[in-house]
Amino acid sequence: MQADTLLALFLFAFTTSITPGPNNMMLFASGVNFGFVRTIPHMLGIGVGFLILLIAVGLGLGALLHSVPLLYTILKFAGGAYLIWITWKIGSSRSLSDGQAGTEPMSFLQAAAFQWVNPKAWVMAVSAMATYTSEQSYLTSVMIVGVIFAIVNVPSVSTWAGFGSALRQWLSDPVRLKWFNITMAVLLVVSLWPMLQ
Repeated sequence: MQADTLLALFLFAFTTSITPGPNNMMLFASGVNFGFVRTIPHMLGIGVGFLILLIAVGLGLGALLHSVPLLYTILKFAGGAYLIWITWKIGSSRSLSDGQAGTEPMSFLQAAAFQWVNPKAWVMAVSAMATYTSEQSYLTSVMIVGVIFAIVNVPSVSTWAGFGSALRQWLSDPVRLKWFNITMAVLLVVSLWPMLQ
């Protein structure tokens, strides 16, 4: 892969990873509600889950979804339904968690599994594989795309958890937290809408 293509791929990975979407909205809310350290498994789950999805798309899953549009539609709406449930949990949260029973951040496995029903993750994976792989050295280019995303994704998404964690003290006021969580729930739904079109 040429240097200019690698640079373009790096920029694509960075911009798609750091821009608002379901993962980043959830990480921001988790940073506020649980703190940065308790959100680390969530961040790592996103990175690993997306990498597995990306490689699977590169190795043929993307072609399967293209040939069976109904399967892609089912995935989109399953992801949308799951996001609505998460939105409800975020929007109805009224207190910061410091490890109290019944309040847990998303786990590594939950975050990894969520990538498979996350519409933005699918768009990112299909776009990356369609744009940055070459027919001449297909398997190698699939792996290069995976490595670049592995390097870029977790540091990018962690900034959202960091921003949330930085606001934790200010949002310790119950009224502020209530309106923050409602706003984050609305933004999560808004971030989902364009991907369900």
